[in-house]
Amino acid sequence: MASEVKYRDIVREIALDHYGYVTTNDAAEAGVPAVELPKLAARGGLENVAYGLYRVPDVPPTRYDQFAEALLRVGQGAYLHGESVLALFGLADVNPRRIKVAVRRRARPKLPAFVELTQVRGDVRTTYYEGLESQTVADALLECRGHIEAERLLAAAEQARAEGLLTTAEWRGLKKGIRP
Repeated sequence: MASEVKYRDIVREIALDHYGYVTTNDAAEAGVPAVELPKLAARGGLENVAYGLYRVPDVPPTRYDQFAEALLRVGQGAYLHGESVLALFGLADVNPRRIKVAVRRRARPKLPAFVELTQVRGDVRTTYYEGLESQTVADALLECRGHIEAERLLAAAEQARAEGLLTTAEWRGLKKGIRP
């Protein structure tokens, strides 16, 4: 006799792929009605983080959780930007107080103090690092010129190249673009 899959199990599976977080939209796409998430939260199976955003408390935390939460709070089309991309990989010894998230469209979500929202114009290259949409490391390094010393940026570029985060062409372009 086959047992029915419970909503809690479906939500947990989604959360395991998203650093412990699940949105109402993701749950609905997986067949969990939106009204079930507040019920699960009331019974202690979920924590309500923000409107439409929940966290499964028994998913082990990682160093990427806060980045994931920042992106999910802003919503679709959001990506990590500038210093936050460098912080994701521990490059240039940056430890920003706020996670910088960029969007291409106008957004007005209610955000906590640890998230800084920037609207960018034009076409921006993004990629996924650790499952998080981000500005490329090369573009983030160039974005940080003027905010971080050139020597630190060059050292970060060298470290990124050694870790396979930059192509040879990007590395060469950065050496020219960062030098004072």
